[in-house]
Amino acid sequence: MVVKSDSELLRLFHRFNNQLGVVLANAELLENRIVDDTHRARAGQVVTGVLEATATTQQIRQIAELGSVGQ
Repeated sequence: MVVKSDSELLRLFHRFNNQLGVVLANAELLENRIVDDTHRARAGQVVTGVLEATATTQQIRQIAELGSVGQ
């Protein structure tokens, strides 16, 4: 897929963040409902990974926005 405009890029970031939000919500539900400590810890790792991915996505978005300012 070739991104043709800044608005298209922003839509992609928005869609990706929505997808991460779905994964995060479900991982948090699992984390809170699982009784087994090992499985709860694994769900917690998913939560941590999604939060890190969300932060990385925001950093990429900021860099992309800075790059488009000079164009």
